[in-house]
Amino acid sequence: MHVGISLLTLSPGEQGGAETYARHLLRGLRSVGTLDYSAFVPGRLGDAAEGIQAVAVRELPFAHHGPPRIPAMSIAGHASVELHRRLRKIDVVHYPLTVAVPRTRQARVLTLHDLQHHDFPELFSRSRRMFRRFAYDRAARSAQVVIVASEFVRERAFERLGLDPSRVHVIPHGVEHELFKPSDEPREHFLLYPARPWKHKNHARLLQAFVDLRREVPGLRLVLTGDGLDVLRNLPDGVECLGSVSHEDLAALYRRAACLVFPSLYEGFGLPVLEAMASGCPVAASNRGAIPEVCGDAAVLFDPDDVHAIANGVRDALARADELRERGIAHAATFTWEETARRHETVYEQVASGDG
Repeated sequence: MHVGISLLTLSPGEQGGAETYARHLLRGLRSVGTLDYSAFVPGRLGDAAEGIQAVAVRELPFAHHGPPRIPAMSIAGHASVELHRRLRKIDVVHYPLTVAVPRTRQARVLTLHDLQHHDFPELFSRSRRMFRRFAYDRAARSAQVVIVASEFVRERAFERLGLDPSRVHVIPHGVEHELFKPSDEPREHFLLYPARPWKHKNHARLLQAFVDLRREVPGLRLVLTGDGLDVLRNLPDGVECLGSVSHEDLAALYRRAACLVFPSLYEGFGLPVLEAMASGCPVAASNRGAIPEVCGDAAVLFDPDDVHAIANGVRDALARADELRERGIAHAATFTWEETARRHETVYEQVASGDG
């Protein structure tokens, strides 16, 4: 049996957790998979195949980033003789980045990361909402199987898209335990929030809560990481914007931070909370979206719409640091990319046999 995994719409550094998931899924399949796999990748991104046999598709020169990338890669895939040759040998095609490029007649598996464009339409431009409804919703409805990372997204898929429950499989993401692990390094007096300044990430309320906390603890710092943080203006004293950092540097921050604070208004999964837990970092997180499901009983949860609740959540997490550290490490240990890969492989086999 041969499975094709399409990363043709990959734009490195722009797709957040979806890119992390896709790359780690491929690594997991390379490590524990038993089927034959091919990864369809843009020509300049051969490393995205993560050691799996790559089928490179030459990109059009004008569309390496942004919305034009989708139609450009669709055209490039349609014109690729090698891709069509390989597709004739493929039994199942998986789209881990949701957008169904290339189009194919083979059985299709699609990963749906969230339905934020339905749940928070005000966070998107009209054109972006229309694109998602066309590209994401239609692809999910036509796939034989839809994979989601949480029960939260599964329920939203039923309600918003009317998907048949039997076609939607929940497979949680994993944690890169070789990188994100506890250490004996002393904890430093700073809070950490790794997130791009997208609207749903709720930076504004976090900054207000931090001002309250810093009044009580003058030496407290807030460290922000992620691309695009330069759009945040008039930052309070004690806030440090590190911008984009390497995975190794992020792991070091998790090991040293006094607490991860994660005030996001909406997540289809929320991988940073598990990465922090695996690193022994106490977690205070939003009670929205899939975050409570992912955190279990190993974090302090708060209302992200309430500035005072955010501050109180951080206070509670700092006061319970030792307890949360132990709970977090044990909880995160149950999430591995190898198990994620095995469960994906089971889905591929079911789809190929007509039992998806």
